[in-house]
Amino acid sequence: MTSALHTSALTSLPLLARGKVRDNYAVGDDRILMVASDRISAFDVIMGEPIPGKGVLLTQMALFWFDKLGPKGLNICPIHLTGDAPESVVSAAEAPQVKGRSMLVKRLKPIPVEAVVRGYLAGSGWKEYQESRSVCGVPLPEGLKNASRLPEPIYTPAAKAAVGEHDENITFEQTAAMIGADLAGRIRDISIALYKAARDIAATQGIIIADTKFEFGLDADGTLVLMDEVLTPDSSRYWPAESYVEGANPPSYDKQFLRDWLETAQVNGKPWDKTPPAPRLPREVIESTAAKYEEAMKKLMG
Repeated sequence: MTSALHTSALTSLPLLARGKVRDNYAVGDDRILMVASDRISAFDVIMGEPIPGKGVLLTQMALFWFDKLGPKGLNICPIHLTGDAPESVVSAAEAPQVKGRSMLVKRLKPIPVEAVVRGYLAGSGWKEYQESRSVCGVPLPEGLKNASRLPEPIYTPAAKAAVGEHDENITFEQTAAMIGADLAGRIRDISIALYKAARDIAATQGIIIADTKFEFGLDADGTLVLMDEVLTPDSSRYWPAESYVEGANPPSYDKQFLRDWLETAQVNGKPWDKTPPAPRLPREVIESTAAKYEEAMKKLMG
């Protein structure tokens, strides 16, 4: 994990877009090559320094979950993988940029909703619960603590924002108004089913998945398809079960280590205001973050 890819530079395919982590290239008009870079974002700001090996880890973990939850596994819903090798659509010289960190996927019409499922109170959800006994408009019982397991997982969608802007939490009713009640309901129900299945699989490996977010798209036939990444430490809170204690922030295998450091970081002698440019990451933060991601993959996949 010594070399890092901050930004891919493929010339054999047209670039469609660069996200916070992924660079997407068009493969004809019906497929996309998604290249997971080693970029990392926090508070919706992309850091200037990459985390070596992160894109490979994210891709391998996402493929693990697609295999478990998609048609080859529990078959909860269709997935966007084509089954073709990513290296098959780029030149030989560009294959090293692609190998291990890419997915060749169906081109879909993205649904502009982040399908967030929370099984535990954490982060912004815990802050909101303290003020309102609810999270994103979903009422919760009294007496819950930081990191409490919720009686049942809750669905708290967000409207997707442009790169560099913050996703906005919205109610299920707002989602229904945006995309229609039937589609909104199917996304909610599938997301909760995906989360419950993944939670139970992870639990067998000593991992708690506290929350996660899914993304969906529609194919040409109008079929709802699970897309983007799934259940990686970039899109989920991973906690080690052995050190979980209700009432305290558990140590995590995800970006929380980076977020915690950024909360104390300074730019030009002042606390960082969570807008670009991000503070420069010191070597120990980069290495510790890389180690968290690697530990998560080893624990989950063996």
